Amino acid sequence: MAKMTKHRLRSNTLPAVTMVGPVTLWLAFFVAIPLLYVLVMSFCSLDSGYNVVFEFTLANYKRLFDPNYVQIYMTSILVAFLTTVICILIGYPFSFLIARTTSKYKALLYMLVIIPFWTNSLIRIYGWRSFLGANGPLNNFLTSAHLADHPIQFLFNRGATVLGMVYCLFPFMVLPLYTSIEKLDKNLLEASADLGARKTSTFLRVIIPLTMSGIFSGSIMVFIPSLGYFFVADILGGGNSDVIGNLIERQFQSGNNWPLGAALSIILILITLLLVKFYQKLGGDMDSLGV
Repeated sequence: MAKMTKHRLRSNTLPAVTMVGPVTLWLAFFVAIPLLYVLVMSFCSLDSGYNVVFEFTLANYKRLFDPNYVQIYMTSILVAFLTTVICILIGYPFSFLIARTTSKYKALLYMLVIIPFWTNSLIRIYGWRSFLGANGPLNNFLTSAHLADHPIQFLFNRGATVLGMVYCLFPFMVLPLYTSIEKLDKNLLEASADLGARKTSTFLRVIIPLTMSGIFSGSIMVFIPSLGYFFVADILGGGNSDVIGNLIERQFQSGNNWPLGAALSIILILITLLLVKFYQKLGGDMDSLGV
């Protein structure tokens, strides 16, 4: 009996280990260990030559409250908030159109959302920089059409940064919204119409509440990356609207202060975990976040 039990245990365990083992090792080596290293480094010090010294200190976390850093935090939150709101306002009608259409173009509309993922976002942002530049197509058109006397400075401001963020993160808003809208029960919409509700009332009192999970999951998927997309703020914002990602990148590059950069990274990770936990508390579907 004992031999049969051991045999069954081995026969059940071996396939599970074979399937889960490689994934576990991958996550351990490329996720868990690097994160643990960043956490340890955030408590390290620097010597006079800016070399990392493994001596415990809380100075890196104390520096996070520097007024200059706090200003960047506020700018990051503002940029992320504006990006999220614009993505919702543009993405919801587009998602609703894709989800509710019955024409043969439904697959094509969905593909239009996926296609930007085929090209590196850095290349696409440089394309916007060329388009909005002083000698770019937009300014050339405005001056040739006598709509502007001289080239307009579209770049190197907060508006350009938000534009780039919206352009990069728009698909991350559309996909969760599309999923939640497509799951809408048509019977509820018909019942609302039968009870005399107008389209506006149905939209506000039926459709919006039933798709709130998609709105919130899309907001998280847009808001969190907006805090870290430093290349967008560098290329389009010109350093005039830095986000937390810019601050982290500079500590690891020009600042050569890896412990401080690690501390900032840990804070950004904690913000992400808190938002995801808050979403989970509200009853959100973790699969829609890819978790």
